[in-house]
Amino acid sequence: VQLQASGGGLVQPGGSLRLSCAASGFSLDYYVLGWFRQAPGKEREGVSCISVRGGSTYYADSVKGRFTISRDNAKNTVYLQMNSLKPEDTAVYYCAAARSAGCLSSGYLLGRDYWGQGTLVTVSS
Repeated sequence: VQLQASGGGLVQPGGSLRLSCAASGFSLDYYVLGWFRQAPGKEREGVSCISVRGGSTYYADSVKGRFTISRDNAKNTVYLQMNSLKPEDTAVYYCAAARSAGCLSSGYLLGRDYWGQGTLVTVSS
């Protein structure tokens, strides 16, 4: 049972990346999903959160209008499309899943049951 995050890398300011997080060993169908990030020397923060069927999405103010969370339950995967990236977006990004919890309007996923291993995003020229 695990979540496997991928898609990180080095990108120039203004560029885009798409992160993926695939589940193995269990189905994401009944899980609320979220992305978090942790920059060097800072606490982990919620970035975005999506409801079980994908009808509701939530974002931190710092990424609103630039990032888009989505899910494909058939592929057992959640995505984070990141556009107009800024140096301050540099962080390790983690996905998480919660069976009996919800999202805060700030993009924070409550009650995490599973975490992905993290993927590094570096935004630099």
